[in-house]
Amino acid sequence: MIRVLLVDDHPVVREGLRGMLEAEDDLTVVGEAGSGTEAVALVGIRRPEVVLMDLRMPGMDGVDATRQLRRDAPEAKVVVLTTYETDADILRAVEAGASGYLLKDASRAELAGAIRAAARGETVLAPSVAGRLVNQVRTPAQPQLSAREIEVLHLVARGHTNADIGQALHISEATVKTHLLRVFSKLDVSDRTAAVTTAMRRGLLT
Repeated sequence: MIRVLLVDDHPVVREGLRGMLEAEDDLTVVGEAGSGTEAVALVGIRRPEVVLMDLRMPGMDGVDATRQLRRDAPEAKVVVLTTYETDADILRAVEAGASGYLLKDASRAELAGAIRAAARGETVLAPSVAGRLVNQVRTPAQPQLSAREIEVLHLVARGHTNADIGQALHISEATVKTHLLRVFSKLDVSDRTAAVTTAMRRGLLT
């Protein structure tokens, strides 16, 4: 039997999940928690193999609870079950150490299969979630310019010299050059004109 702990702040959701899972011959629900804090405490007592974790809960949320469980009880696999599938939510959960990420519209068969897979040490992702993660990996991160670098570049775009920029921002000309060199490096360009046009094309300058 695979021991499962249900974590969700809505009792009716936990009741529905319990009914679904206990209809499976090889799954048993060993406990329920209504918050991340309660889940962390119960894992040490009930020793589940898989924790079915909601994301949005009062107090300690599902991501923080997952992160703590990976430290304190690494043998317990966490499968996130949520209605949220934003890129930020998915990445936070995966980075925290979740073994799976499913949406609450999953069927009983999908849910049971995901729990079995997680218990075997496999990673399980809803198709839409997997697609989002692939896109995140394929899309290179855009360079982030600091507020000061953007200020310098704005003045460059207006035709100001390094000396003018230094006077306007109350910094030395050498510091202006340093900021520009960093901008060139981040944008992968070699001159001021290219820096301005590249920054505008990427939406870093208006």
